[in-house]
Amino acid sequence: MTLILTNATLIDPEAGTEQPGGLVISDGRISEVFGTDKPSAAQNATVIDCDGKHLAPGIVDLGVKVCEPGERHKESFRTAGLAAAAGGVTTMVTRPDTIPVVDTPETLEFAKQRGAAMTQVRIALLASLTKNRDGREMVEMGFLQDAGAVGFTDGDHVVADTKVLSRAMVYARSLGALVMGHPQEPVLSDGAAVTSGKFASLRGLPAVSPLAERMGLERDLALVEATGVRYHADQISTAAALPALARAKEAGLDVTAGASIHHLTLNALDVGDYRTFFKVKPPLRDEEDRLAIVEAVAAGLIDIICSMHTPQDEESKRLPFEQAASGAVALETLLPAALRLFHAGHLSLPQLFRAMSLNPAKRLGLDAGRLTEGSPADLVLFDPHTPFVLDRWKLQSKSKNTPFDGQRMQGRVLRTFVGGAEVFTYAA
Repeated sequence: MTLILTNATLIDPEAGTEQPGGLVISDGRISEVFGTDKPSAAQNATVIDCDGKHLAPGIVDLGVKVCEPGERHKESFRTAGLAAAAGGVTTMVTRPDTIPVVDTPETLEFAKQRGAAMTQVRIALLASLTKNRDGREMVEMGFLQDAGAVGFTDGDHVVADTKVLSRAMVYARSLGALVMGHPQEPVLSDGAAVTSGKFASLRGLPAVSPLAERMGLERDLALVEATGVRYHADQISTAAALPALARAKEAGLDVTAGASIHHLTLNALDVGDYRTFFKVKPPLRDEEDRLAIVEAVAAGLIDIICSMHTPQDEESKRLPFEQAASGAVALETLLPAALRLFHAGHLSLPQLFRAMSLNPAKRLGLDAGRLTEGSPADLVLFDPHTPFVLDRWKLQSKSKNTPFDGQRMQGRVLRTFVGGAEVFTYAA
């Protein structure tokens, strides 16, 4: 079947353009991109009038936690897939910090098969860097890569033993594999709930200095320089870490970096009176840090915006702030939250989708994130101007731990397509 999407505003992150036009989709791929002229004639084509709304490559979300099999009460592949489709996410790149940890070809295969069976969006899988994420013994990266792993990370379990990390990077370099790090000095950041400063002192909460991030990143980058490995820093959240990142890129190291949507749109003061939905890892930073990270995304120093979707149940959040679990769901809120940066004038729509679609696809070697002929028809149609008040109980995720509950948002996903098939339609 041929599908024609006409009368759209095309957001092309590769060309950096925003212009009227449409797409012709055949056999799950974009077969023609046209402007204000009419597309080539197609018999038996289905035509969808986009009514001037914005059409962009589907989001490739790097760092989604799906809690199967051990914590299905928090999130399953089915509910994560529904949330992703409703949020314009067409590829979920899933983290290995599950129960059990994804550290063998067998656990990876389970996640791959489960994802394929239960979701309509695409799944790409990360595996752990060390066995059980305990930082002592590296996994069989070659076998896991053959099984389909697109990268290796221990997530927020920082590998404290530098010798182990160095050996793992050398092995990954020989395979051409991507290593993802969580830039934090593990001793300083252990047990921290907020960022150090006057606010943390007034609240009496255990805190960590922003310098812990710089220290962790500088260690990782020194090992990258020594080993030549492909490296991605999963979350940069402080201005203090940016000079080291800039130096690494100027030196020609194969390094990229990401930032979570929560660190781009919220700050340390949002914790307020111990509001645990705002407890994330690393903790929310000062406003000066937030603005510096936004500027780094605009400049291309930080390459990727991700959700860091981390479902937590009510019981783990309804605790004193220090004891509450870290993390927030964000598959459905990623796009409307990111549009805050657009409406504030910080980022254009092509810049946003460069960071949310094109760059993560390129970094992982995925055939996605583009509006070019021959690319997969993984698309999101959205209205960036539609206002609404977020109700967490209407989210598709099993867990409802979003910091945006009750907040005014602007930007609504209207349709989501994966391989040309419509997997979500907004019903008012």
